[in-house]
Amino acid sequence: MHAEPLLCDLETYSEIPLKYGTHKYAEGAEVMLWAWAFGDEPVQVWDVTSGEPMPDRLREGLLDPERMVVGHNWGMFDNTVLKHAMPEFHLPIERVHDTMVRALCHGLPGGLGPLCEIMRVPEDIAKGDGKKLIQLFCKPMPKNSVLRRATRATHPKQWAEFVSYAGHDISAMRYLYKNMPIWNYRGAELELWHLDQRINNRGIMVDKQLAQAAIDAVARKQAELKDRTQEITSGELGSTSQRGKLLKYLLAQHGVSLPDMRASTLERRVQDTSLPWALRELLAIRLQVSATSTSKYKTLLNALSLDDRIRGLLQFCGASRTARWAGRTFQPQNLPSRNLIDSKRMEGGIKALLNGTAHESFDDIMKLTASTIRSCLIASPGKKLVVSDLANIEGRDAAWIAEEEWKLQAFRDFDAGTGPDLYALAYAKAFGVTPEAVMQNKKEGGNWRQIGKVMELALAYGGGVGAFITFALVYGIDLDEMAEGAFPNIPGRIIMEARNGWEYAVKKKRTYDLNQTTWMVCDSFKRLWRRAHPEMSSYWTQLEEAVRCAVNNPGKAYQAKKLKVIRTGAWLRIVLPSGRAICYASPRIANGTITYLGLNTYTRKWGRQKTYGGSLFENVCQAVARDVMAHNMVNAEICGYNIVLTVHDELVTEAPDTDDFSAGDLSLLLANNPPWCYDMPLSADGYEAKRYKKG
Repeated sequence: MHAEPLLCDLETYSEIPLKYGTHKYAEGAEVMLWAWAFGDEPVQVWDVTSGEPMPDRLREGLLDPERMVVGHNWGMFDNTVLKHAMPEFHLPIERVHDTMVRALCHGLPGGLGPLCEIMRVPEDIAKGDGKKLIQLFCKPMPKNSVLRRATRATHPKQWAEFVSYAGHDISAMRYLYKNMPIWNYRGAELELWHLDQRINNRGIMVDKQLAQAAIDAVARKQAELKDRTQEITSGELGSTSQRGKLLKYLLAQHGVSLPDMRASTLERRVQDTSLPWALRELLAIRLQVSATSTSKYKTLLNALSLDDRIRGLLQFCGASRTARWAGRTFQPQNLPSRNLIDSKRMEGGIKALLNGTAHESFDDIMKLTASTIRSCLIASPGKKLVVSDLANIEGRDAAWIAEEEWKLQAFRDFDAGTGPDLYALAYAKAFGVTPEAVMQNKKEGGNWRQIGKVMELALAYGGGVGAFITFALVYGIDLDEMAEGAFPNIPGRIIMEARNGWEYAVKKKRTYDLNQTTWMVCDSFKRLWRRAHPEMSSYWTQLEEAVRCAVNNPGKAYQAKKLKVIRTGAWLRIVLPSGRAICYASPRIANGTITYLGLNTYTRKWGRQKTYGGSLFENVCQAVARDVMAHNMVNAEICGYNIVLTVHDELVTEAPDTDDFSAGDLSLLLANNPPWCYDMPLSADGYEAKRYKKG
């Protein structure tokens, strides 16, 4: 590539809302302004709407196969628009240098405005405030407006400002291009982004008939439930979706005060036969109404391309620091974690929805439609979906990184068919029982294995009672019932330690509204798990100490088993076994606490964040899991499995519907050890189907 890049930015218009996804938006988009500059040369703006031809030099630069084009979100947005609006200038992704993706690769926000502020782009070249101009020229006018669209002819003064604003983006991008780190935006990672773009452009087929049938079935059921609510309450309640009015009605008419409207709270009351039937039916209606939303179905239909495929569902490095993929538009990463309808009934439910008869065979339409959202993603004619999921990859890489040898061997034994289930083993090792006893308990309707699963998920990163409670609720464990059964089996010395912990928790007001016994049992689980995992428990401190040393000694590398930690300028890097680095901006240690600048997971705002050994280890484990997946995605593509989605640790591919392609073969590819973790025990399992489903 030429040393001098061509920097470009487009301002576009489309009647189709951008919220429907870039690919749908692009089908109706046109380019209005094209800002551009070669290297450090002055910025120029081609007003496409003027009718003037594209400047010769810009055309030559775009058509030059050896020249790199720099743009912010150019890969996903601008290049996609050009594919429809000006296809002769749609670029091979290998020629694109995307400053937004480069930012995300290093844990920085993708928005150009926030990025300029964080990277301290000088004010005279930073992105100007063009929100009003974009609102004016890039979107249709409100429906009640006489004028359908603002143009250079209708608003000449504002248009001149718009042209000036467009040039600011180029100046800002040029600064970012020169000054952002590039460690994670080159080599294999850059090639992986190229693959990501091919996946996003490929998309996945949607069964739009099923999506519309689900919307119609929910609408019909909601109308029925609304009518029934009004009948039960003699018209005092219009529907159970009105939370405040429902709570007041229950208190006034039935003398029942509910602490909240969570599903677990309502389910307990619905099953309480001592309560009046009318009250229980109202709560059952509330459960149904809140069980599902048709928003995802509507998003699917709105975002469909003309060929009935939905595209642009993945954001490369969308999860800050760990670089896992995030969902976009349809948000495939946020699908329900489990089906509410038995898998054996799913096929019949889908047929019933398509036939319009679901209300005849399913009492709870809401549960059915909440479970069938995945089923709308289908294989193309003559193809099948081949899906595989890495088995407990975070548990495996956590043990591998911390060198918890007994657990690594346990994974190997399980994979070979000679060892017990790992969740059963977790409980067994903590309580001094046999894994066989745990599985027997499960057969008898017990939840020992489920508790073992929650222990594994909640406690591996330094979590305590709070973390255990969070995961226990996700997996439907009744904490009080669990505590009653577990308390007699906990060693006395552990109970004594937990009692001391309870007294401290009371002082600090960290009891999470649990009674003493339940809190102590949850705390005991934490203590038992840590005793069973000495290497992992001690590694949290080891990793944190390496980070502290690196922050205080710039330029000097510190080893934490398989990880290298180093501070370079304003950046702390934890270099992973793959060679990629987790990046933390502007690290500090203040009052003994490690902090850095990053995106807050909940507020999505950039600011100073706190971290500690357990949290650092969690970042590392998720990042390593992602790197294993990423390495083997390339192998899957080479072998003819066309990837259409990646959801957490699951790979969804589309392949010819022949015996040459199978879930077994894909699982072998997915569980293949990259050279940098040749001794990590890996396993994967999957299925083949015409419809996507919960594996």
